[in-house]
Amino acid sequence: MEFAEVRGYQPGDDVRCIDWRVTARSGKPHTKLFQEERERPVLLALDYRRPMFFATRGCFKAVQASKLAALLAWRALDQGDRIGAFLFSEDRHAELRPQLGKAGVLTLLRQMVADPAWQRPLHHPFEPQQRLAKTLMRLRRVARPGSLILLISDFVQWDEQVEKQLSLLARHNDLGLIFCFDPLEAELPPAGSYRVSDGGRDLTISTLEQRGRQAYRQRFAAHRGRIEQFCRQQGSLFLTCASDEQPLDALRQGLSSRPGG
Repeated sequence: MEFAEVRGYQPGDDVRCIDWRVTARSGKPHTKLFQEERERPVLLALDYRRPMFFATRGCFKAVQASKLAALLAWRALDQGDRIGAFLFSEDRHAELRPQLGKAGVLTLLRQMVADPAWQRPLHHPFEPQQRLAKTLMRLRRVARPGSLILLISDFVQWDEQVEKQLSLLARHNDLGLIFCFDPLEAELPPAGSYRVSDGGRDLTISTLEQRGRQAYRQRFAAHRGRIEQFCRQQGSLFLTCASDEQPLDALRQGLSSRPGG
């Protein structure tokens, strides 16, 4: 509910809604009127932590997440919703209060482009100052009840505490998780020897052993499966999008598979 106006008190009005300041100024009782919000707040939570700046094909996961966020923002605008955002990295976050109309989308686009995460030095190890669960605690304080929250991430550091915070979010909001990943994270390249570099050091890795390839595949499947199972239990939206996939196709496929999508 949102505030609509103040008018003179009438018999039958809820005394809990009396505006005591206006009553004191005017000397006559006045009451506050409220109305149901017509535009739903849509909060796009966007992960810009260092692991999102990785890809072997297509684009960085962070770039793919930004494309998804932009598409979802335009979709929310088309539906008459208000668009807000929560952009976070390992050492900072930015909050955008939900806005109605094209201004909300454009504000989000400007914030994504200007985020300091894009200017970080290359080849710096991932040393988070706070874990994902702690970031989600902050998101809970930002989100207004009744919002649609869409979290776009690779969900590195997914654990029981993350599930707890997301469960609390889902109590008073509609929740959707969009899982971004690189194909190399799901499957090792064809059997062989590969030379890799971080720009300073070189390393040769072998993918010849079938047992190791299978274990690698199973670890990713377990990670993805745990997130999907959580969403199923919560009745939440779950979508996936690889770094080499067309984001619009991923959204169309995922949303069309749900009732009312």
